[in-house]
Amino acid sequence: MSRLAQTEGLNEIQRDILTTVRDFVDKEILPVATELEHRDEYPSQIVEGLKELGVFGLMIPEEYGGLGESLLTYALCVEEIARGWMSVSGIINTHFIVAYMLKQHGTQEQKDYFLPKMAAGEIRGAFSMSEPALGSDVSSITSKGVRDGDDFLLTGQKMWLTNGGTSSLVAVLCRTDEGLSPEEAAAKPHRSMTTFLVEKEPGFGEVRPGLTIPGKIDKMGYKGVDTTELIMDGLRVPADRVLGGATGRGFYQMMDGVEVGRVNVAARGCGVAQRAFELGVSYAQQRHAFGKPIARHQAIQFKLAEMGTKVEAAHAMMVNAARKKDSGQRNDLEAGMAKYLASEYCKEVVEDAFRIHGGYGFSKEYEIERLYREAPMLLIGEGTAEIQKMIIGRRLLEEYHFQG
Repeated sequence: MSRLAQTEGLNEIQRDILTTVRDFVDKEILPVATELEHRDEYPSQIVEGLKELGVFGLMIPEEYGGLGESLLTYALCVEEIARGWMSVSGIINTHFIVAYMLKQHGTQEQKDYFLPKMAAGEIRGAFSMSEPALGSDVSSITSKGVRDGDDFLLTGQKMWLTNGGTSSLVAVLCRTDEGLSPEEAAAKPHRSMTTFLVEKEPGFGEVRPGLTIPGKIDKMGYKGVDTTELIMDGLRVPADRVLGGATGRGFYQMMDGVEVGRVNVAARGCGVAQRAFELGVSYAQQRHAFGKPIARHQAIQFKLAEMGTKVEAAHAMMVNAARKKDSGQRNDLEAGMAKYLASEYCKEVVEDAFRIHGGYGFSKEYEIERLYREAPMLLIGEGTAEIQKMIIGRRLLEEYHFQG
């Protein structure tokens, strides 16, 4: 265990869970990650191993077959998994967000039906807000849900679904406008949104009548995990699959899920940065130039000092954001800060490790090449840096409102 990124105050159960996950990462993920990533191959065997460890049910309450652990425990596990291969942490994270939304906002019937199967990894989740014509402007979504008797008919196109093909449950945000006049819907678009729980078969093509998953989007990095579109054309969904049982609450349900998701994106940034530091500090002691290891040159020592400091700072902010949420307090400020800092520092630490590797960093033979392509995704996932700064700025003005 390295000195950096340690977490004080963990209980014995938390320490045991983290030790188990780290051992799994070292033995089952790191040796195969780069090979699988280069082939863009879904890590089926790794996912099965994580199911056996109980990671899919880590935060699901014990009454539903989960481990009932805290957000902090979960985030620290995500950090370890991302240290091995960030794509695997993405498979877990989207599943976790849907399970969290069900736990917090689902009807009792929805919890009883979905959560035990999600804890066992039998049902795996994905969630969908974004659309081709919009990114962070969630209030502008155009996908619609129109009531048809006891059902809703969903129509629209969604974008950037992690786990879009392999999932069997997708939380989809649509506009419903029930009970609102056109003027009210236009003035308060957040009140016209509803989250639907869409069950489907894993795979690509038409996975159920009215629902098509066209195929995997080819990406620069973040490979292995399937990222897809989702097309709905008269998709029939029963009214009892409206999350929470009532329309018009979808925006707030999704934002609650994204808030904890931001802590986990921060954790992913911490994990990738830790791995980049490990690779950089190891290579710097093996590579010789001008008669000595390059780690003995001051220029490289300065880089290592900056990298280590950034790893430590990002980890501390991520832990603080998780603990705040676990305490029941509002944490959008801390989650935004942690996500912003961890993703930016991750990019910088990875680039410094890349520079330390010199020309070899450009070779697919070296692991840092993979990390260099993976880090940019964290700059845009769960809200861009600019969105985080907007959230942070607004919250700071609330907290430090000038009384004049």
